Amino acid sequence: MVPILPAMTIAVVLGLLAANLPGTGTWVGGGARSGLDFAGKHLMRAGIVVLGLKVSVMDVLGLGWQALLLITGVVLVSFAGTYGISRMFRLTRDASLLIATGFSICGASAIGAMAAVRRIRHVDTVLPVALVTLCGTLAIGVLPLLLHPLQLTPEVFGAWTGASVHDVGQVVATAQTAGTGALAIAVVVKLTRVILLAPMVAAAGVHQRTVISRDARNAAALNGTVDNGAGPNRTDPNGTGPNGTDLNGAGDPDTDGAELRLPPVVPLFVIGFVAMVGLRSTGWLSPGWLDAAAAVQDLLLGTALFGLGSAVRVQTLLHTGARALLAALAAWLLIALLGLGAAVLIVQPH
Repeated sequence: MVPILPAMTIAVVLGLLAANLPGTGTWVGGGARSGLDFAGKHLMRAGIVVLGLKVSVMDVLGLGWQALLLITGVVLVSFAGTYGISRMFRLTRDASLLIATGFSICGASAIGAMAAVRRIRHVDTVLPVALVTLCGTLAIGVLPLLLHPLQLTPEVFGAWTGASVHDVGQVVATAQTAGTGALAIAVVVKLTRVILLAPMVAAAGVHQRTVISRDARNAAALNGTVDNGAGPNRTDPNGTGPNGTDLNGAGDPDTDGAELRLPPVVPLFVIGFVAMVGLRSTGWLSPGWLDAAAAVQDLLLGTALFGLGSAVRVQTLLHTGARALLAALAAWLLIALLGLGAAVLIVQPH
């Protein structure tokens, strides 16, 4: 079978074309910009909520504890390895965090969730989304070519795809080339990675609250003890804390208020995602409802990714994204190797 590009990848590509073609570029950068930014931020969050209806806890538990531990290990090592590689290529901490999140969990959806809890500007999610889309599309073309040279069974290939390809749609497009057996295990393994989105985002939320609280305390202590003379750790007059935290919240319109206000440990839309996982796991929803929810999710995430893709300027990407592209390719190779090792161990007992 020939792999078909998933709708989410096509949405990013169409957004990128709309931003860079002469006829539509002016419209995208002008009157439509606010609406596209709204879609990229808020419809993404709505799509993440509906994504929970794809995940059944019973399907995940059906893999067995050994497989669950292996998949969790792959996610954690992939996250740490991708973050380290990105920092080696001198990407910013925020960009490294978003790339690591998207590559290790579930692509653009995970990037949107992590950006929300870490209060990372919407515009700074554009490059990570472009990279995770590019590398996921690369997997669609490359992994099926390795099926026979590596002498993989369809089940091992499916588990490999689920453990290493970024987006759910990209996993389906890749695994279906090896048949229904490969597709079935690929989807379950992938959705096991997706369910780890909530604890990973919660951990990031706890860390963010700790950093903000610490910077606020340090700033208050310095303001109370340091004279008007400039000290090396003194809070900046504009309200920047000792570690660079914007204590006034005025520097970033996406913070929607004072930075000193602590973010929730888990954003409301991630709680919605968990609730949808629970609802799906009850078995109350008929296949018709699940199909309708899948269509709504595709519409929401597709519109969001079109909005994000429309923020990409090819000239800027080529000028500033070379190091990021090399980091992404290195991380893609790392995750592919980790996923292959895990896939062999997952399928071997069966």
